[in-house]
Amino acid sequence: MYVARVPNRNSPPAYLLREGWREGGKVKTRTLANLSHWPLRKIEALRRVLADEVASADARGVQMRRSLPHGHVAAVLGTARRLGLDRLLASGEGASRMASLALALVVARVIEPGSKLATARQLDAATASSSLGAALDLDRVVEKELYATLDWLLERQPRIEKALAKRHLKDSTLVLYDLTSTWFEGRTCPLAKHGHNRDRKSGKLQIVFGLLCAANGCPIAVEVFEGNTGDPTTLKPQVDKLKERFALSRVVLVGDRGMITSKQIETVLKPAGLEWITALRNASIRSLVAAGSLQLSLFDERDMAEIASPDFPGERLIVCRNPLLADERARKRGELLEATERTLAKIAAATRRARRPLRGKDKIGIAVGKVLGRHKMAKHFEIDIADAGFTAVRKVGDIAEEATLDGFYVIRTPVPQEAISTADTVAAYKSLAGVERAFRSIKTVDLEVRPIHHRLADRVRAHVFLCMLAYHLEWHMRQALAPILFEDHDRAGAATRRRGIVAPATRSDAARRKIARKRTDDDLPVHSFRTLLADLATFTRNTMAIDEAPAETFTLYPQLTAIQESAFTLLDISPKR
Repeated sequence: MYVARVPNRNSPPAYLLREGWREGGKVKTRTLANLSHWPLRKIEALRRVLADEVASADARGVQMRRSLPHGHVAAVLGTARRLGLDRLLASGEGASRMASLALALVVARVIEPGSKLATARQLDAATASSSLGAALDLDRVVEKELYATLDWLLERQPRIEKALAKRHLKDSTLVLYDLTSTWFEGRTCPLAKHGHNRDRKSGKLQIVFGLLCAANGCPIAVEVFEGNTGDPTTLKPQVDKLKERFALSRVVLVGDRGMITSKQIETVLKPAGLEWITALRNASIRSLVAAGSLQLSLFDERDMAEIASPDFPGERLIVCRNPLLADERARKRGELLEATERTLAKIAAATRRARRPLRGKDKIGIAVGKVLGRHKMAKHFEIDIADAGFTAVRKVGDIAEEATLDGFYVIRTPVPQEAISTADTVAAYKSLAGVERAFRSIKTVDLEVRPIHHRLADRVRAHVFLCMLAYHLEWHMRQALAPILFEDHDRAGAATRRRGIVAPATRSDAARRKIARKRTDDDLPVHSFRTLLADLATFTRNTMAIDEAPAETFTLYPQLTAIQESAFTLLDISPKR
């Protein structure tokens, strides 16, 4: 920001308060105010302040009215505007202030997740903890208004998701789909049910939500289901969304084996004309071995092979073996077997104690069943229960037979080799890890979708949709900021180090140096996404005034640090807008 003197041929010069920034490699400017009516002494005082000449005696009358953290707001809000998210929210009827509040909710979820009350206080001019409210000209914000904004946002979810799909999904593209759950606070929401809890929060009500992502992991759409909804039954709504709302005629849907089952393939995907990439369950893999379609000896010197089976006509079966995965499964099985036996030994001791021993087949059976169910080891023990005790013996043969398939997984797809190679098919299935990263970010480390305190079903849906939009924004920021984050920004270098697509992913040399030194090759500190936002927040937006004209204020920004300048350069936005 600076004061510009503009000569006029037949009039006194004009004095303009201007702001300059670099965008896309070009320097741009805009005029903030015309200062021509100010006294020259006052204009000179302002010029000295903006030129970092505050030590001058003429600048003693300058005072700072307020200073608010701004850099993190500029980074997130600037990225949202660069992506056109503000225009996407503002389009349609009933926009204006509601659109600004919706954008504020998305940005606030990225920079400082909190309740609607905390967010209202963060945005309100009187209690603001950042410059977000001022940057969006919101002034007065109350909690009730944010709940109304959630309702407004939910009505526009189909249109917004359709626009995101148009940007990131095309015909014949890969679409990733996975499901997760998160626990719920309270008992009155109709969506909150008891179900399979992926967060190990037994006894808690929960909701389930499914996420559709592009092949690179960018989130496109989300849908909330009741907490007791099974994975396969959520598939049809997603297929309908892809075919009808997004108008995609040919899509390859990538999902795990618990999601895309044989039944769902026959009843949902094939009738819709969609192709798929998924994996076989262990029982199906054992059937392939028993039928001779899968020869385990083939993998003594290789880790991937393509086979065919009459049980899967018209499909390619890609068998993969990961030795590290085999070791991990063997270790985990051994630990669970030992843990089960230790707990069963305690129950056996309870049946032999002198005082009030455990008696009765029913009581002993319930106690033993809880242990076997907790560790999921019932299939590996031969149990014989009597009125006064029980015996538990490992099924050594069954355990050994299961161990022969450790590290093996089989991917199935009807997509022909000409359309997608064997290695690319495996890579597509393994890209589901990107959806898992999205869940981890949404549920825990960054966006904190929980705890959920909403009571109305539509409010819960709107809250989850809001978190999805926030992760969409964060995903794009992470891609741009990767060189200064603890993430591998040299994917080509990482690919050359990898032994094969089945082998675990490896870091590039650049990422190894960055992680070891905690500094970039340019000697800048490396951050996590959250600590980088905290660093950017130290770049403040300062409201200034001059004693001679206290009613007139102007905005002053400090100088950027090296890491802040690097971050804004990578994001290709100006922090002073």
